[in-house]
Amino acid sequence: MNNDLDLDLPLQPDKHPSEDRTEEEKQQLQNRLKRIEGQIRGIQKMVGDDRYCVDILIQLSAIQAALKKVGYSLLERHTKTCVASSIKEGNGDHHIEELMKVIQQFSK
Repeated sequence: MNNDLDLDLPLQPDKHPSEDRTEEEKQQLQNRLKRIEGQIRGIQKMVGDDRYCVDILIQLSAIQAALKKVGYSLLERHTKTCVASSIKEGNGDHHIEELMKVIQQFSK
C-alpha cells in the first residue's frame, strides 16, 4: 500500500478500541499532541528566520522523541486492552499478527 504514512497496514476507521479511552487518557494524548504541534510551528518559524541548522535539528530530535513517546503509550494500551481481550476471547492470532506489523513499522 502506498500512502503518506507508509504503513503496510490499511487504516481501519470502522474499528474501535475494545475498551474506550478514559477522558483523562484522551486529554493526556491531546495535550501531548498539542505540545508537539507547537514544537512543529516553532521549527517552521526557525526555518523562516534562517536559524542555525544544528538548532533546528535538535528541535526535530525532540519532536521525534515526543512522537515516539505518544506512540509507545498507544502501543502499550493497545496491547493491554485490544490484544489481551482478543486473546482471552480465543481469537488473538489476528490481533497478534497485526500488533507485530505495527511494532515492525513503529521500529523503522
